[in-house]
Amino acid sequence: MILAAIDIGSNAARLLITEVIEKGNEKPVFNKLNLIRVPLRLGFDVFETKYISPDKTQMLVETMQGFKHLMNAYNVEALKACATSAMRDAANSQEILEKVYQSSGIKIEIISGDTEANLVYENHVAENMDTDHSYMYIDVGGGSTEISFFTNGILIFKNSFNIGTIRLLKNLVTETHWDEMKNTIKAVTKGQKEVIAIGSGGNINKVFS
Repeated sequence: MILAAIDIGSNAARLLITEVIEKGNEKPVFNKLNLIRVPLRLGFDVFETKYISPDKTQMLVETMQGFKHLMNAYNVEALKACATSAMRDAANSQEILEKVYQSSGIKIEIISGDTEANLVYENHVAENMDTDHSYMYIDVGGGSTEISFFTNGILIFKNSFNIGTIRLLKNLVTETHWDEMKNTIKAVTKGQKEVIAIGSGGNINKVFS
């Protein structure tokens, strides 16, 4: 089975195409066939004006049309397309998503920050965690940072904060935003086992590459 996922973030749009190989009662094997990243920078419009501009809208439409052609070439059988922080904040998001659907047939769902954080847990990240430690999973995006906290292999906290690289570049992150995140982390981790931090997202990958 060939599956695809589209992530429309504040920095970029990504298309992941994966082959799922099922082997009886064993866990399925996921074989990545292709990963495409297009730097749309939607957040640069939205976080200042609350709107996605016509130019960015056209870039998004053309990107989705390209993704559609690529998925057809791979004979993709099922697709899940999601948009996050920039689309959540854009006043004209529904109008844009309708344009995308009419031009490409791709239906995009705008997911909440809470759902975005929860996807970490649904990705089975807890299965490989040592129960002798607690873990904080930190996903840094252009518009928001999702934090999930695990102890004894169990998710006990998840939240999304409006702190991201584009908001930082635009000087839109205040001390109040930082204090909210720091105070929340202190409260959640107080009295817990030694905490190991796990980072993800293009920005963190760049730091360690």
